[in-house]
Amino acid sequence: MEPAAFYHGGSRRLQEAFGTRELAGHLARKYVTDALEDDHVRWISGADAVFVATVSPDGQPDCSYKGGLPGFVRVVDQRTLEIPSYDGNGMYRTLGNAAASGRVGLLFLFPELPAKLRVNGTSTVSRDAGGHQGAEAVLRIRVEQVFENCPRYLHDPATGTHSAHCPRPEYTPPEPAWKQKPEYDTLLPR
Repeated sequence: MEPAAFYHGGSRRLQEAFGTRELAGHLARKYVTDALEDDHVRWISGADAVFVATVSPDGQPDCSYKGGLPGFVRVVDQRTLEIPSYDGNGMYRTLGNAAASGRVGLLFLFPELPAKLRVNGTSTVSRDAGGHQGAEAVLRIRVEQVFENCPRYLHDPATGTHSAHCPRPEYTPPEPAWKQKPEYDTLLPR
């Protein structure tokens, strides 16, 4: 993905201020795609939760947790996902925002994997559950951007152990492994 299509002026100003513009450009070109890769399809197909970010027509952000049995998020193809909407509190903030703005951001965390997967795209809402058991509606997402995030701050869900990378008093966190790869030698801020 071209950095100009992935970043906006606010991102670019902060990249300049913190000396990460070249790094950010490299990440966008090399690691942001417009379709799910085979690993992503497998991960999402086994996921039992997703965080859905939306924005209202007047620009108010909202983030919602959606959960179900593994596989409740349906991968229709590498550019299309479906998330069923089950009976809830009746506010319809997520579906309402998605229907009104047509934009969503998804964050998948996988307890068994040290990975975070972000998916951004356009959305439609259908009251036809389309075979999603127990759903009253379906959020259909056309994938536009897919990228993995550095997992260094993920805590261990099995043990409750906090990430060794989290800053704390009198402790120097280890350097993340990705920063030690040769491809980043000239891209990291000094």
